[in-house]
Amino acid sequence: QVQLVESGGGLVQAGGSLRLSCAASGRTFSSYAMGWFRQAPGKEREFVGAIGVGSNTYYADAVKGRFTISRVNAKNTVYLEMDSLKSDDTAVYYCAARYLVLALTSAYDYWGQGTQVTVSS
Repeated sequence: QVQLVESGGGLVQAGGSLRLSCAASGRTFSSYAMGWFRQAPGKEREFVGAIGVGSNTYYADAVKGRFTISRVNAKNTVYLEMDSLKSDDTAVYYCAARYLVLALTSAYDYWGQGTQVTVSS
């Protein structure tokens, strides 16, 4: 069982930056691929990006070049660095974990509760 807790959300002006963190429980964090997703009001949850067990990363086109995912296995934590934020980035952001194999869909085993990010224009 893996428990995930996101933090770092908040209100930021357009063009600003924010860093989200996702802390995971358990001693096998390094064996999990980690994904970030977001859900805006009235919209379906969408893939933002992911990082594999080898720290390979993938991003949705909408955030490529602006968002960066990293992980520190010693801290059981994955990060989502968000730069050049736009109002369209406003959403609840979720992290998710999947054993060994990275996915570009929502096929993850464990999910956090989410953290709100609001970008004001």
